[in-house]
Amino acid sequence: MFPIVEPIVVLVGPTAIGKTALSIKLARSLDFEILSMDSMQVYRYMDIGTAKITKEEMKGVRHHLIDVVDPDENFNAGLYENLALEVIRDVISRGKRVLITGGTGLYLNALLYGLVKEIPVFPEIRKELEQELERHGHDVLHQQLSITDGISAKRIHKNDTHRLIRALEIFKGTGKKWSSLIEEHRLNKHPKRFRNVLKIGLTCERDTLYRRINERSRIMIEQGLQREVVALLEKGYGGGLRSMQSIGYSHMVKFIEKELTESEMIEKLSRDTRRYAKRQYTWFNKIHNLYWFGKDQSYEIEQMVRGFINAAPVPLFSVKSKIDTE
Repeated sequence: MFPIVEPIVVLVGPTAIGKTALSIKLARSLDFEILSMDSMQVYRYMDIGTAKITKEEMKGVRHHLIDVVDPDENFNAGLYENLALEVIRDVISRGKRVLITGGTGLYLNALLYGLVKEIPVFPEIRKELEQELERHGHDVLHQQLSITDGISAKRIHKNDTHRLIRALEIFKGTGKKWSSLIEEHRLNKHPKRFRNVLKIGLTCERDTLYRRINERSRIMIEQGLQREVVALLEKGYGGGLRSMQSIGYSHMVKFIEKELTESEMIEKLSRDTRRYAKRQYTWFNKIHNLYWFGKDQSYEIEQMVRGFINAAPVPLFSVKSKIDTE
């Protein structure tokens, strides 16, 4: 089954950078089907807060792994890995090309290299951590993780209590950092899954990105994020669900429950989205052979992709190998 030899193109970048519009342009020009790599767009009924692409915006381009589970269903990198591989094989079998696009670095890592296998669970340690979370809150646990495994702490938001507890559980149970185990797995990956992968990153000046993020937050509110969250709550999808603890939804739940004022909610939503973008850059900077382009370099990107899928020499233009995360 491996390696897959057909060319695969990956387009990554932080939230609000413009991946959706560019992916549609590339797909229509070069006959791609799009495989979403977004940990929130897999959920049904969660559209505004995830900036999910609409049918109109798709412009006839077929998309995969959007709206695949309900908000109270479990979804993780392992499920994504399996489903994404099925999609890739299906698309290739129909003579089409695959463009993978999104901002979830963990999902890309799982797809390209597979997940770290057989890390044991430690139920007693997990129970202790859950009790500590209940007593002291996620800030205390996140601080512990920052001390014991700084790389994982940068990748895991303090509101993601599931992964936060898992990272601490692994360290306390094995004495090893979760991030170190992931890196060991990457270095020792075998067999190679994909023979021909072009990885492109989309970026812009940090001030510009932050303005785009602030604007997106405002648009989400205007489009009816509150109405969407109320509907989810009325369907029985409570604020304690992992999906509902994500950026945007957790903020709106707190506003609805009067824990935050509207101005506080908008401020924290924008702030946490900016912080998430920084964590995304941290993930993407670890991707080997990733070519960074400015968000307005669509022509150069298309030329690179066209040359790649036609097995021509790839024009390298002016690209960066790393992006400043500060």
